[in-house]
Amino acid sequence: MNLLLLADMAASADDRVAVQSGDERFTAAELLRLAWGGAAQVGDATAIAYVGTNGPAVPIALFAAAAAGVPYSPLNYRLGIDDLDALLTRLGRPLVIAEGAVGAALADRGHRVLDAADFVAQADLLGGSGEVPFDAEAPAVVLFTSGTTSAPKAALLRHRHLTSYILGTVEFAGAEPSDAALVCVPPYHVAGLANLLSNLYGGRRIVYLQQFDAEEWVRSAQAEAITHAMVVPTMMARIVDVLEANDADGVALPSLRALSYGGARTPAVVLERLMTALPDVDLTNAYGLTETSSTIAVLDPDDHRAARGGDPVAVARLASAGRVLPTIEVQIRDDDGTEVGPGETGELWVRGEQVSGEYDGIDSPLDAEGWFPTRDRASIDGDGYLFIEGRSDDTIIRGGENIAPAEIEEVLLRHPAVDDCAVFGVPDDEWGQRIAAAIVTVPGGDDLDAVVVVHFGGVPVDRRVLDACAAAGVPVIEDAAHALGAHDHRGAIAGRSTVGACFSFYATKNLTSAEGGALVTDDVRLAAYARAQRSHGMTDDAWRRYDPNGPDRYDIVELGRKANLPDVLAALRDGLPAYLAAEDARRG
Repeated sequence: MNLLLLADMAASADDRVAVQSGDERFTAAELLRLAWGGAAQVGDATAIAYVGTNGPAVPIALFAAAAAGVPYSPLNYRLGIDDLDALLTRLGRPLVIAEGAVGAALADRGHRVLDAADFVAQADLLGGSGEVPFDAEAPAVVLFTSGTTSAPKAALLRHRHLTSYILGTVEFAGAEPSDAALVCVPPYHVAGLANLLSNLYGGRRIVYLQQFDAEEWVRSAQAEAITHAMVVPTMMARIVDVLEANDADGVALPSLRALSYGGARTPAVVLERLMTALPDVDLTNAYGLTETSSTIAVLDPDDHRAARGGDPVAVARLASAGRVLPTIEVQIRDDDGTEVGPGETGELWVRGEQVSGEYDGIDSPLDAEGWFPTRDRASIDGDGYLFIEGRSDDTIIRGGENIAPAEIEEVLLRHPAVDDCAVFGVPDDEWGQRIAAAIVTVPGGDDLDAVVVVHFGGVPVDRRVLDACAAAGVPVIEDAAHALGAHDHRGAIAGRSTVGACFSFYATKNLTSAEGGALVTDDVRLAAYARAQRSHGMTDDAWRRYDPNGPDRYDIVELGRKANLPDVLAALRDGLPAYLAAEDARRG
């Protein structure tokens, strides 16, 4: 089944508005006609690439590619020209649809470029109809995933993968006439693609927010009577900031009935604030990957309602990704590839019709039976709830003990001065790795003055850290685990830092050793960046947190120094591949 058939089915349902962007509105039938007009502009191109923000060109380009029988590839518009040029070259001879000055710059590199507004206008002139291709095996979408030691991988999703996901999870035309979905996720993210397809097929009006801004999100939700939305945790936190600032208590969004969240681990403190701010909204946590065509597990509204009611089991399950979809098979395997039992941690492997696990130009990681290794460490409890610890790449091994960075991040995020953080391992001759964290402080809040070092209970903190604190006149927070409400690695409440397996929190500034040498080396900074990149899945956005003004408004407390985002990224990106390659070689 071709993706275009989803648009064709939606066009047959009724004549309600299907897509809205600013003052522009299109029914599904108009969208289908424009898709054929877009396909008429493809010519001999091998793909349609889109470089821009959310808007009408996004669905038109997607379905135009399907009509023309070529893949659609949305690219991160925040990338530099060199990076975009390299990705476009990998697509062969793409037709590039771009917004703004980036289009001219790419045309200067020899690419065939159409301005996004001109593409839509020409599609309107050329619009018509045609015979829908039926090759379900043809590539439908190419999404470039973040790379750390190498260039980004081109995840290839075929028509059958995406249509299988939609047909298996969405009721055709099941939405109420008044339903409207606010879409603010970037178009180059798989969630943006899934939002478009699922809402169109379900008959829900799609309202595009060009770029995420929390105040604009709330305003649009009110003005457009939004009933459904999907956000990532960083967006969620900023939306709650706005609601709390307005003392909304849930009444600011009277039409909102359902909010889904996912794309990264959601800090418990952010979810708690959301549940308080929107007490009557149905919440769903969705877990998935680019390679699985989006969602494969959900923590549904009933689970959230039970947690709101105080059920301790349901509250504990808020840390989970919920239950796996009926169309998906999962296994948890240990390092030897053996499947483990309930409650045991290992790597998550998945299999199903929507699972691609395929990359353009490199060998498939699927095993002989079609199982895909997600590289996520996970466990499944006795009731089938999936708990994601984090990426296998990110696991810190200290003194032979595996430590999940996400669990330490959860503790740090409860500190009132911490807005965002990335925990990672620092190479250490004695312990294998020390634990450190890059911190983003709350604007206008307390300054943590550079580096924050975390150690796991029962393991002595590096003596040089304490010496450096004393030399700098910075006090050590000796009972921070109690003050922050820290959790141990099994999730139990730890009362004091002297209790086994709890975290202690040390704030330092100008960190140097007793001999005067810097402990915060370039290797440490690179490790922090690598962790943030893998954790969030998008390099620049890991720090920008979907805030277009982030580099100008926020300082980063980045392991020993404060620096604005562009300086940090420039310094880290240059040395990152060499550092990680050396680390891989050292580890064998």
